[in-house]
Amino acid sequence: MSERLPVWFIPHGGGPCFFMDPPVGAPNAWTKMEAYLRGLLKGLKERPRAILIVSGHWLEPRATFGASKAPPLIYDYQGFPRHTYELKFPAPGDPALARRGRELLEKAGISAGEDAERGYDHGVFIPLLLVEPHADIPVVQLSLENSLDPARHLAIGRALEPLREEGVLIVGSGMSFHNLHNFYRADPRVLQLAEKFDAFLTDAVAQDEEARARALTKWEEAPGARVSQPHEDHLLPLMVAAGAAGSDAGARDFHDHVFGAPISGFRFG
Repeated sequence: MSERLPVWFIPHGGGPCFFMDPPVGAPNAWTKMEAYLRGLLKGLKERPRAILIVSGHWLEPRATFGASKAPPLIYDYQGFPRHTYELKFPAPGDPALARRGRELLEKAGISAGEDAERGYDHGVFIPLLLVEPHADIPVVQLSLENSLDPARHLAIGRALEPLREEGVLIVGSGMSFHNLHNFYRADPRVLQLAEKFDAFLTDAVAQDEEARARALTKWEEAPGARVSQPHEDHLLPLMVAAGAAGSDAGARDFHDHVFGAPISGFRFG
């Protein structure tokens, strides 16, 4: 690669939302998010040789890289139309990249593993069906650690930063607001706090590397934090992305309201 690739934290929507009829009463609920994901790679001068993606749907005791040559799909959603369980995303895996990622983490003193059997969960294949519909870029999924320690995930990202010079696009896949109990209720009190947390995230990612890390490490202290993220599995991919950003500036490059809740995406570099 002639230039260093950026890093993204993207929203992956709700289940297979982009491949269904729109919700009754909200025909454009996912329209802007879909357009954002479809356009993600269009501004890059060079096509990535591989994608390393961290999903909020895979937790392990230690950071683990998917190392299958041909990962199957894991339809880890329930109650959706039959055709959504027939979606295909035949992107090849990249065992060599999985091994390289594990070695980078171990060099940084972070225990890591590989899983040669696990497939892509919907936090991977649903957004990537829009980002890369031809499925011809190899994809490696990285798990979160089930400790959900923000500082630890920032460190994981920092250790993986060299991959950006090697043609690997690093993507965190989650949701900046992930309170499923309140997602469709549009409770004004919840939404007001969610706006404050979204503003916190937007400010945090725009700070310099050290200030950004301090802010994200203490995310639970931010207004609206636990209302927006009752369980932070969908926020921690942002920590990996921010760590991999290094000294590169971050900025919000997507923002919309879905059922009243603010949803944002962030780019670094």
